[in-house]
Amino acid sequence: MNEYAKLADATTIESAEAGVYFIGGEFGPIAEARISILDWGFLRNDTCYDTVTAWKGAFFRLDDHIERFMKSAAGLRMTCPYSPAEVRDILTAVVRRSGIRDAYVQAILTRGRPPLGSRDPRLAKPRFHAYAIPYVWIATPEVRQRGLNMVISDIPRIPPESVNPNFKNFSWLDMDRALMEAYDKGGETVVLVDFDGNITEGPGFNIFFVEGGIVTTPDRGVLEGITRRTVFELCAETNVDCRMGTIAASAAPEADEIFISSSAGGVMPVTIIDGKLVADGAPGPLTRRLTMRYWQKREAGWYATPIDYD
Repeated sequence: MNEYAKLADATTIESAEAGVYFIGGEFGPIAEARISILDWGFLRNDTCYDTVTAWKGAFFRLDDHIERFMKSAAGLRMTCPYSPAEVRDILTAVVRRSGIRDAYVQAILTRGRPPLGSRDPRLAKPRFHAYAIPYVWIATPEVRQRGLNMVISDIPRIPPESVNPNFKNFSWLDMDRALMEAYDKGGETVVLVDFDGNITEGPGFNIFFVEGGIVTTPDRGVLEGITRRTVFELCAETNVDCRMGTIAASAAPEADEIFISSSAGGVMPVTIIDGKLVADGAPGPLTRRLTMRYWQKREAGWYATPIDYD
């Protein structure tokens, strides 16, 4: 058992109900989490991260998330100070110390800070951070039941030639601007297009369109989400044709069904897009089936890594 596995055995932090952090090799209650104002993660948004969830006391696809986190770090030319096994133990420790059984957990790597006066990122020492808080949902139970009201933004997504979306990062200013635009129009969430007018992704989720029994998700300018991968697997199990392709924003309102996928909620329906009902305005049968199957399989232990809280 290494150092961070042992830390998971420590006593639960007092007043940790709202969450626990790991910063600079130390654990504490999430309300007291702090990083340096000079860290380029703060000053330049120079970070990578990954989000893994726990449900009923078990992580979902933990190793897949850690593998992607390490690939994101390498892609952004940052070296994580901990091995994949140590990251695994630290994530387990923050959840265990928090006592939270349905948890939203992030591993974050910031660039750190170079010597004062230097602008050379090679001189910075990356810093690893993690936290666990209660599970986060993209939408409320009511909205998940009736379906999201989505707006297609006129603001283009940062192109992959500039920032590769598969290196999971916090470069979200385009999505934040788009989300504010969607709120101004009465929407509840937003999806962005690329410079050719094709659908990409939204803040924290991938999107799927169903037409003629075929499920299509954008193939470019998007994060290859772990829940997105899970949707492909669920479709394969039920002989549903799920593929990647180009989806023009102008064609989106003609879909039979639309749904999104995210670690923050699994599979969730979209029933209004740009002010128009999707089909009859109710969550479609395939969306409902995938949603139910996703949660049934999770609760049955699919891809689960149990957390020992005792």
